[in-house]
Amino acid sequence: MEDLLLRIKRSVLNDEHIYICETSVHGLIEAQRRPEFQQILNHAGFNVPDGMPIVWAGIMMGKKGIERIYGPKLMENLCALSEKMKWKIFLYGTTDSTLDLLSKKLKRIFPKLIIVGRHAPPFRALLDVEKNEIYQKINSSQAHVVFVGLSTPKQELWMYEAKTHLNVNILVGVGAAFDFIAGIKPQAPIFMQRNGLEWLFRLFQEPRRLWKRYLINNTLFCYYCFRSIFLLRK
Repeated sequence: MEDLLLRIKRSVLNDEHIYICETSVHGLIEAQRRPEFQQILNHAGFNVPDGMPIVWAGIMMGKKGIERIYGPKLMENLCALSEKMKWKIFLYGTTDSTLDLLSKKLKRIFPKLIIVGRHAPPFRALLDVEKNEIYQKINSSQAHVVFVGLSTPKQELWMYEAKTHLNVNILVGVGAAFDFIAGIKPQAPIFMQRNGLEWLFRLFQEPRRLWKRYLINNTLFCYYCFRSIFLLRK
């Protein structure tokens, strides 16, 4: 986390323009299925592991310093850094009611944080005219950091497309962090997070939506990991 925040700080001070992907097992499997999505991840400024299974796989492949970068924790740490550096932030995603709660919560935690705007997009594909209006709204805010709270792969696709239209230093996809920090959804207990069982907690919360994803994706992830480890040791 400390290394990532240092690199983000350097990117803003150097006036670079990057997007950061919080990559879960779901995201990695989507990248195996869809070459265009794999390209989006490969063009990110940083891909960080949002899940203990990815951390464990990385360690088995020799990446000894790897650690989980949890979306809500990254958002809180980056807000603290933004408050200190007087960077302006913009919130994009979820719903107006959640954004209202999130803004109030962030201002309670970080009283001097500069929130220059927010936008809740419709739950459908955007028209070109809507995209341009959103780009103009974000650019007019002069934000340094845009937090994107959509689902995967929707948020990565949006950041990849939006990057060339925005005068923003950092786009960072934090997924459900908006809902967690705002208090809309409960977070998994710490012991489940540390032991790679967050998926099980979320499955109990939304079984109909998630059972198929976890059954298929978790199985495929194990297969790809063992195949990669075998090829590395061959």
